Amino acid sequence: MGTMKYIALFIIFIPLLFSCRNKSTPKPRGFFRIDFPDKNYRTINKDLPYKFQIPLYAEVEPDLENPGKQNWINISVPKNKADIHISYYNINNDSVSPRTMLARFIEESRKLAYKHSIRASGIEEQMFLNPGKNVFGTVYKIKGNAASPMQFYLTDSINHFLRGALYIRATPDIDSLKPVIGFLEKDIIRIIETTSWN
Repeated sequence: MGTMKYIALFIIFIPLLFSCRNKSTPKPRGFFRIDFPDKNYRTINKDLPYKFQIPLYAEVEPDLENPGKQNWINISVPKNKADIHISYYNINNDSVSPRTMLARFIEESRKLAYKHSIRASGIEEQMFLNPGKNVFGTVYKIKGNAASPMQFYLTDSINHFLRGALYIRATPDIDSLKPVIGFLEKDIIRIIETTSWN
């Protein structure tokens, strides 16, 4: 009786010993695959003092947070939960010289970009020059977990000053948002390169 008991236990434990040889490894941390649409563009047809091209998957909306600013718009990319805030100023007025206004707005744009330096791992500045369209400016690429990964301003130095800022409506996490930021950066570059004054 005792021997039968040991044989039965031996028969049960033999398969268990061999089945434990394959070690299971945890799956690496991953992110959802994001499908991006094709890049096709259209020129915004609004009664604005500027024009540029935006992607077909974007929508132009009035800036409801600043109702008194009729030339301020938001370019919304709903699928990516992103907005590009566009603000505009006419720097040619009677009370202050355009040079003074221009200096004020350039400094304000720089401060708004560097406000993100607390969370950013670095900020890269790049000048933009398009003498043929009389458009000049600076692009700020904000690296790391910043709320706004890209900002820019454009001007003709006499009449027009346009500022743009990309915001993504999600918790800033550069690892998961990097593909979206890379995708939208191309659209912002297209906006900058196609900007002209009306």
